[in-house]
Amino acid sequence: MDQRLEVFLKVIEKKNFSKAAEELHMTQPAVSQYIRSLEETTGVKLLERTNKYVRLNKAGEIVYHHAIEIKELYAKMNHLLDDLTNKASGSIAIGASYTFGEYLLPQIIAEAKEQFPDIKPTVTIGNTTTIAGLVLSHQLDVGIVEGHFKGVQELKTEPFAEDRMFVVAAADHPLLQRTKPIKVKELIEETWILRELGSGTREASEAVFKKFSILPPSLMHFSSTQPIKAMVEAGMGISLVSEWAIQKELRYGDLKVLNVEGLPYTRDFSIVTRSPFQTKALSAFLDLLKNHKELTDFKIL
Repeated sequence: MDQRLEVFLKVIEKKNFSKAAEELHMTQPAVSQYIRSLEETTGVKLLERTNKYVRLNKAGEIVYHHAIEIKELYAKMNHLLDDLTNKASGSIAIGASYTFGEYLLPQIIAEAKEQFPDIKPTVTIGNTTTIAGLVLSHQLDVGIVEGHFKGVQELKTEPFAEDRMFVVAAADHPLLQRTKPIKVKELIEETWILRELGSGTREASEAVFKKFSILPPSLMHFSSTQPIKAMVEAGMGISLVSEWAIQKELRYGDLKVLNVEGLPYTRDFSIVTRSPFQTKALSAFLDLLKNHKELTDFKIL
C-alpha cells in the first residue's frame, strides 16, 4: 500500500501531525512531506490545517473514503497470499444484524476460536441495511443478516438458516385466555412495538401487516430488540420477534407467545459477501456457520 496513504490515514485518525509522526516513528517534517507529495499527485489540497486542528476538506473526504477501502483490500490480499501456505489464521471482520448478532453469533464465535485459535474475529452489530453497506465498502469481510436489501448487485447473498417469528405479549395479556387461534385483524387495535426502518425485523413486521391487510394506528419504534421485549413485558404492547430473541423470557414466563392464525412468520438468515476470494480464516468460519447444529435443530414451539 502507498505509504503516503498510510500517513494520510494516520494524520486523520490522530487529528494532529505531531501525534501521527510519533505513532509512525517519523519526524513531523517527514509526515508533512508525505502529505504534500500526496496532494501534488492528486492535484488538490486535502486538509485544512491550523495551529488548533487538522481536518478534511471535500477533496480530502473523497480520498479518505477510498483510502480506507484500499487499506482493507490490501490487508485482504496479504491474508489470501499467506493462506497459500499457512493454516487458518488472521483477522475476520464480521458484521451481523441485531437478532443474529446478539443471540446467536457469540456462541458461534466462541466455537470458532476453540477450533481455530489463531483467527482474530472483530464484530460489528447493526441493522441489515447498515451491515450490507459495510460489506459493500470492504469494511467487513462478511455480513450475517435477516431480511432483504435492494439494488446492490455487487453483493452475493446466500440463505443458510431459517428463522421463525412469533407475536409475543405480556404474561397477563387478556388474549392469552383465548382457546381458539387469534386472527391477525383482531390485533389491529393493539400497540405494536417495532424495530426501526432498515432492520430485517421491521421488514418482517411490515410483511405481516401487508399479508393480512392491516395497518395498526398505534406504533412505537426502538433501535434494538432488548427494549422492545422490556416494553412488551411491561404491558405496553405486542411485537413480532424472532424465536431466538425470546428463549429466556419464555423459559421464565416473562413473555408469552400469542396463538395467532397464519403465524409464525418465516424468514431466512443470509450470508452476505462481496469478494469472490476468501481467506482460510473466513472460509473456516463460514463452514462452521453453515453447519452449526443448533441453527438447524432448534425450535421453541
